[in-house]
Amino acid sequence: MERLQHQVWPLGRPHDVPIADWTLNDNLFRNVAATPDKPALVFYNRITTYAQLGDQVERTAGYLQQVCGVRPGDRVAIYLQNSPQFVVALYGIVRAGGVAVPINPMNMTSETDYILENAGIRTVLTAQDRIETLQPLLDAGLLDHVIVTAYSEALPSDPPAGIPDTITAPKAALPDGFTAWADMLAAAAAPAPFDRTPADLVLMPYTSGSTGRGKGCMHTHQTTLHATRCMIDWFDLRQQDVFLAVAPMFHVVGLQAGLNSAIEVGATAVILPRWDRDIAAGLIREFGVSAWPCVPTMLIDFLNRDDLQEDDLATLRVLWGGGIAMPQAIAQKLQDMTGLTFLEGYGMTETIAPTTANPPHLPQAQCGGIPVFNTDIAIVDPDTLSPMPTGEVGEILISGPQVMLGYWNNPEADAETFIQLNGQRFLRSGDLGRVTDQGYLYIVDRLKRMINASGYKVWPTEVEAKLYHHPAIEEACIISTHDDYRGETVKAVVVLKPGASLTAKELSKWAHDQMAAYKVPRVLEVVDALPKSGSGKVLWRELQENENAKTKESA
Repeated sequence: MERLQHQVWPLGRPHDVPIADWTLNDNLFRNVAATPDKPALVFYNRITTYAQLGDQVERTAGYLQQVCGVRPGDRVAIYLQNSPQFVVALYGIVRAGGVAVPINPMNMTSETDYILENAGIRTVLTAQDRIETLQPLLDAGLLDHVIVTAYSEALPSDPPAGIPDTITAPKAALPDGFTAWADMLAAAAAPAPFDRTPADLVLMPYTSGSTGRGKGCMHTHQTTLHATRCMIDWFDLRQQDVFLAVAPMFHVVGLQAGLNSAIEVGATAVILPRWDRDIAAGLIREFGVSAWPCVPTMLIDFLNRDDLQEDDLATLRVLWGGGIAMPQAIAQKLQDMTGLTFLEGYGMTETIAPTTANPPHLPQAQCGGIPVFNTDIAIVDPDTLSPMPTGEVGEILISGPQVMLGYWNNPEADAETFIQLNGQRFLRSGDLGRVTDQGYLYIVDRLKRMINASGYKVWPTEVEAKLYHHPAIEEACIISTHDDYRGETVKAVVVLKPGASLTAKELSKWAHDQMAAYKVPRVLEVVDALPKSGSGKVLWRELQENENAKTKESA
């Protein structure tokens, strides 16, 4: 198909790149051999060299194989915040020949239970603050092995101030049935020779789907490494770069842009487990961070610091990311301060990161950019799937080597998601957009009823199901509302039981014990009745449209 984007293609870049004929394991151990003493990871000033990382990965892989019985293709969960342990877990699973399934560490037991059961996971690598969540699953026989670390095990002997309590908490005694991370490493089990191929599965992140339940996205070494190559070559990422790895690694931006791309080029990743603008500012200065993949909300927060200095970002040479559009005022502030442009992109869990990215020499504001290497975008009528004229809005279809093989054990979802267009396999994104005559993609809206809060996707029906357990709520509908910081946030429209009362603060406090923090309703509206169709279905779209109208009036 015609590739309009070649008119504005990044200077000196080929239109296509070879499909990866190597693996994630090759990336790591190539650098272990070439630069063993180079810092691979920095965690609150403690350095892990490539040699040390490689040794821990080997020990982890050997334990997974010999003690946990992990066989090629077995799914193994990573239930951790950003940390050196996350990196060791990921590459240990890869080295063992398994398939890594990153799970949001904010998930509650019921949310985690579904992924573990759906993926057939029997082994989890996690942190001690998740023991309470996993204990019922271990007791019920749903898990065989749970390997537990304390994040403080990765800290320096004299850590800096300002570290969250969950990270500094000392190593605690473990209940029966749990295995200490240190014991796993001390076992020094040697793994079998690595024999996986580039076409084998290696990652299976979960994403929300049309039923509100997660779907495992099956990615091979080839799909994963095409996505990293699209960032490395596009943004000219280099071995001498220092990455700020603060975007969550359970999410594809943090996993691919902050971690796997850094490992592939042999760079250094400065890891933060959670966003803290003051600590981030210190790390950027101290370690000379030059590459920062992030979601716009982080940059918004950073640039709104009271003590922001002109040279706070002096070492940076490239910033990129996505999730929500970068506000123009923040983009201009960044430009004025550093001369840099935040390079927005567009991608999905199903594409393991970028589908489009802004060309560094010709970026457009609040735009997803142009299709990256080997990638085609089509805009079609969402009902007829007929191609739309250039510039007209339709559903975004994606074709490229980074597109997943399919959803794990879900042929029905595959049948709904993949189509053939002129003999080419395309993924239906569920997003609405338009493409200009130069190939720039602008995201307009979503077909799916998804809320995008700071880059985290929230499925309303899942939150609604939880709200029906609240003793004061009779009926509930979840919609999105505008938030200057998060882009969108979660709003609950509820009907209360007779005689009941409820405030937004009370609902938020209750919901924090029921679901991940980013799903918690921040706004509450109490109504006498929810609008319904003749068949009794709640007319959520009517509520959403009313909310959108109110937002426009107040803008």
